[in-house]
Amino acid sequence: MTKISVLGAGSWGTALASMLADNGCEVALYGHRQSVVDEINTHHTNAHYLKDWRANEKVVASLDLSWVLKDTDVILFVVPTSAIRSVAKLVKQELDKSGEQPLLVSATKGIEPGSKKLVTQIFKDEIYPDQMDKMVVLSGPSHAENLAQKDLTAITLASTSLDNAAKLQRIFSNDYVRFYTSNDPIGVQVGGAVKNVIAIAAGILAGLGYGDNAKAALMTRGLAEVTRLGIAFGGAPWTFSGLSGIGDLIVTCTSVNSRNWRCGYQLGQGQKLEDVLANMGQVVEGVTTVKAVREICDKYSLDMPISAAIYNVLFEGSDVKDEIKLMMSREMGPEIRI
Repeated sequence: MTKISVLGAGSWGTALASMLADNGCEVALYGHRQSVVDEINTHHTNAHYLKDWRANEKVVASLDLSWVLKDTDVILFVVPTSAIRSVAKLVKQELDKSGEQPLLVSATKGIEPGSKKLVTQIFKDEIYPDQMDKMVVLSGPSHAENLAQKDLTAITLASTSLDNAAKLQRIFSNDYVRFYTSNDPIGVQVGGAVKNVIAIAAGILAGLGYGDNAKAALMTRGLAEVTRLGIAFGGAPWTFSGLSGIGDLIVTCTSVNSRNWRCGYQLGQGQKLEDVLANMGQVVEGVTTVKAVREICDKYSLDMPISAAIYNVLFEGSDVKDEIKLMMSREMGPEIRI
């Protein structure tokens, strides 16, 4: 039996843990709050994140990272981007003690501000400096709420080692989730991270009352920005035509299950960012990611007007309507360019 250690007991981590238990895996779930761990183990629920839902009863949660990682085959990171590095350091300490070298899987969608690094690059810094083949990225159009209800879902597993991606493909897939493999972990990570910024913009437009035309324009031009930044990082252009590009953008920009969209919607209705985040109850990755995107755009002189506008609204005090006017009055140009 494959043992999988899932780090992060939020909505996505709990839903993935239950899915893997459905598949017959031994699943140990690491959380940092005693009340959540006790609820999962006693009632098989996680009501704060997933209401009216029960997890597979074979999922066992713990605050003890050493126990969670013992004899594991796969470590699945499902913690916020801001916590990835600190958790990776703790994992490295435990792996050094045991001598084990499990596969590392990132299901986190973000870019670290300051370092401007993707999650696999943080893994390289902190855990496996010379073993990129042991890192796999899990990303695609997948809300935790829908996965928990066993909605039909398609997700990408990307790695420099297609053998390891295919190995996990066989372990993770079942009759309600289908996994595809990719050899472009960079592109898949950029797609998963930057679409959160575009989703905030989509929510803002909805909150302001704009309709389908505006939504379609935003998503299409947003995909151009995701692709532009992904290529600058070294990703393959065709990756953004797949699940972690167009697919993830569609689901995140059109669903109330997207916390990034909900954040933007409330901003569009006039609420302040600090109040939105305080009431959300979950991490809004796009708010953090847009800072890193801004730094990357400055470094590589990338033209990403939607992302720049969102940064200005969130952190420079710009008025949303003024940013829209500026965007619509930009110098004319061709549609297709890099």
